[in-house]
Amino acid sequence: MERDMTVGRPAKIILNFTVPIFIGNIFQQLYSMVDTVIVGKFVGNEALAAVGACGTLMFLILGFLLGLTAGFTVITAQHYGAGNMGAVRKSVASASVLSAVVSVLITVLSMAMMKHVLNWMNTPSDMYREAYGYIMVICGGIAAQVLYNLLAGILRAVGDSKRPLYFLILAAVLNIFLDLLFIIVFRMGAAGAAYATVISQGVSGVLCLIYIIRKMPELHPCREDWKMDKGLAKWQLKIGIPMALQFSITAVGTIVVQSALNILGSVAVAGFAAANKIEQIVTQAYVAIGTTMATYCAQNTGAKKLDRVKAGFRSATWIGIIYAAITGAVIISAGKYMTVLFVSENVKEITAYVDIYLKCVGLSFIPLVFVNVFRNGIQGMGFGMLPMLAGVAELVGRSAAALTASRFGSYAGICLASPAAWLLAGALLVCMYFSIMKRKI
Repeated sequence: MERDMTVGRPAKIILNFTVPIFIGNIFQQLYSMVDTVIVGKFVGNEALAAVGACGTLMFLILGFLLGLTAGFTVITAQHYGAGNMGAVRKSVASASVLSAVVSVLITVLSMAMMKHVLNWMNTPSDMYREAYGYIMVICGGIAAQVLYNLLAGILRAVGDSKRPLYFLILAAVLNIFLDLLFIIVFRMGAAGAAYATVISQGVSGVLCLIYIIRKMPELHPCREDWKMDKGLAKWQLKIGIPMALQFSITAVGTIVVQSALNILGSVAVAGFAAANKIEQIVTQAYVAIGTTMATYCAQNTGAKKLDRVKAGFRSATWIGIIYAAITGAVIISAGKYMTVLFVSENVKEITAYVDIYLKCVGLSFIPLVFVNVFRNGIQGMGFGMLPMLAGVAELVGRSAAALTASRFGSYAGICLASPAAWLLAGALLVCMYFSIMKRKI
């Protein structure tokens, strides 16, 4: 079902659009969370630490591709807001071709370089084999990830945030079944969890494709639409590449954090990994509201309704702040009790690590609201380079905190790396927003 976001109350539109994305993101996180739970319970702490260590690499690679496809579909949303369906179809065709080319290139490059990257990250020897097996399968399945992200982004660009949710729910259920089959029955270790993730993500992408083919003929490119328009491709890359690099810059910071953390040993890494999974479930709401703002601002920018853009920023910020206050209090006080979901060995020691991490990030959720709302909203308005500078600020804050903490062997200091990044980036993005609005008035 398509939705025109250029009319109606901004707060209601944003909330209604965000909720299905949030639920979908939760189910997408269930892929990696179920991997973590089953690997930790049935393979061991070293394998759990391996999956956690690979999370930063997955974010680097898949985050780049997610940012790229999101940038492509910003153009689709702007054309949809302007009511130009011919341009919408042409943008869909161009985005499809560009995504396919980039997927092949990144797959080859990432698989060729992976051993060097794991060595650079100081990956402990007791978890190296599991980490390598896991991440190589993920890299081999990049095309499946891109298929879903691109098609889900296209559906959201025209105002449909529910269909991607339905397909993700089905895929999440499949992922759980495959995890149990590959890890417990076939004893494939961490690599089995990766196979389950790739297959499930591929299924959700295929379901999106079938739905678009059968139910949304207005999105079907005509033969002439497949002829590459250099101007359109350049426009899509102008927005998509900075968004992709922003994810990658952020991911480089998390790799620096992971490298600093690895020095503390596999138990600390396992605790950090478990806590990170708990945090990611909670913070998917911020990702969802950011995704909503990208679409909302793109459609209203295309319709040249600046007042609605400004109202959307206000509404989304207050929704995020209220959510941050509630969830921050919950994970600070009770989040550590979820540790037992992930581990069966050294539970007391790992729980202590989880508690430290959650207290550090739980106090810092409000800056994260500003990062997601303003970064994605500004990108939706068509500005690609400016939000990337906020990614640089995140890299500086995260890396400085992690490297300083590493020198003193401070686990708590490493846990403060993300809050430092959110604070710097959030402040910079707010300043960018007011500068942009001042120029547009």
